[in-house]
Amino acid sequence: MSRIGKKPIEIPNGVDVKIQDNTVTVKGPKGELTQSFSPKLNISKEDSEIVVTRPDDTKESKSLHGLVRTLIYNMVVGVTEGYKKELEIVGTGYRAAKSGKKLALTLGFSHPLELEDPAGIEVEVPEPTRIIISGIDKQKVGQYAANIRRYREPEPYKGKGIKYVDEHIRRKVGKTGK
Repeated sequence: MSRIGKKPIEIPNGVDVKIQDNTVTVKGPKGELTQSFSPKLNISKEDSEIVVTRPDDTKESKSLHGLVRTLIYNMVVGVTEGYKKELEIVGTGYRAAKSGKKLALTLGFSHPLELEDPAGIEVEVPEPTRIIISGIDKQKVGQYAANIRRYREPEPYKGKGIKYVDEHIRRKVGKTGK
C-alpha cells in the first residue's frame, strides 16, 4: 500500500466536502475548489475524514493512489489556510510594480513586462524587489510564480534575476585576470 495514499484526510471544522462520481468539491472559509479524479480509485467520506482506496494493485492505480490523496489534501488546506509564494528580485534596475490587476516587471529588457493576474490569484508588491503570490489553489500559485521566475532566472555569477525567497543560488567563480 502507498504510505501517503492510505492516510485519511482530516476535515477541519468549517469545511464542507461533497463527493459525487469521483468529483470532489471542497468549500471552506477562503473559497471553493472542485476537481475530478480517475474513476479507477474509490473516494469516500467517513465521519470527518476522506479516505482514498484502490480496488486492485495495477501499476496505474498504485501510481494514482498517493497522488489523488495529496491533491485532495491540498484542496482542504487551500480553502482553510491558502498558499503563498514569495519571489525576490536581485539586480541593478530590476524591479516590480503593481497597478490594478497588472504586474509590471522591469528586468533589463527594452520594455517593461506587463502580466495580468490569473483568476483566483492575488499578487502583492510590498517593495519593488519583492513579489508575494497567494491563493487557494496550490497548483495555480506555484505555476504563476514559476512563470514569473522564468522571465529572468538567477544566474550563477552575480546572482541577478528572480528567485524564490528561500532559494539558494549556487555561485560560480568568475574569470581571473593574468
